[in-house]
Amino acid sequence: MTKIEAVSQVVRALMTDNVYKATKYLSEKETVKATRRRFKKKIRKGNMEISLVIGKPNFEEREFIKKCKKAKESFPVKKIQLKYVR
Repeated sequence: MTKIEAVSQVVRALMTDNVYKATKYLSEKETVKATRRRFKKKIRKGNMEISLVIGKPNFEEREFIKKCKKAKESFPVKKIQLKYVR
């Protein structure tokens, strides 16, 4: 899977309702994240501002990678990890 395909997948996943963060794990050392800007922990309808990060995983993502290794999950992880607004 190329980085361009991963970017299109996370942005497409971010378009669904109540999703503010989508993460795709390409390898143990590389992730693709798209985060939607929120205002007072709510997603506004209309214009959408997206922050895209391609690079090393942060602390929370490294913990998820450790759990994947323990469960013998292969990389790249097939499912995109989503975070929802509560």
